[in-house]
Amino acid sequence: MNPRLPALLNDLFLFAMMLVIAEILTFAMILQYRGGEIPCPLCLLQRVAMFGVCVGIILHFRSGYSARNEGISMLFALFLLIVSVRQTLLDIYPRPGHDYIGSAVFGLHMPVWSVIIAVAILLAFTVKIMVLGGEDLRDDDKPQLFSSAAKLLSAYVVAICVVNFVSVVLQCGLQACHTSGYRFSIF
Repeated sequence: MNPRLPALLNDLFLFAMMLVIAEILTFAMILQYRGGEIPCPLCLLQRVAMFGVCVGIILHFRSGYSARNEGISMLFALFLLIVSVRQTLLDIYPRPGHDYIGSAVFGLHMPVWSVIIAVAILLAFTVKIMVLGGEDLRDDDKPQLFSSAAKLLSAYVVAICVVNFVSVVLQCGLQACHTSGYRFSIF
């Protein structure tokens, strides 16, 4: 067996995970801008958690394998799970004025999808660690094409993070976001 195979599989796994999260965040932004659906504060926290998962992965591609980087991603996945379960439980029995915010995708709203996403991320990391371990995942000799693709995807994730940050400032100003009375303001 090729001694670089576990490190290559780890890189492919993390790249695919970051690509899927970037697609989810991009789709959320498309719904936000095209559909005029301004996210609620808990939805914004879920986005922050997904960006946090990507931060651990970006650190992996910048600095190489470290259990700390995976720990960062897993900690943010746990944060995503906590926030999304809280919102799902708050909205499980809709009250007047507190219905689910936003459109349903395949019959599920974003908080429920976020629960599924968080569990999937945590399960994926668990299976990866069980299969690949951690001892053989350091590989300083990455293929140039793969390294360039990872840098490009990392830059895209940072860009959509910046766009989301600017959107939040426009939505909430320098104050705390509220669950009602959404508006776009500069300050």
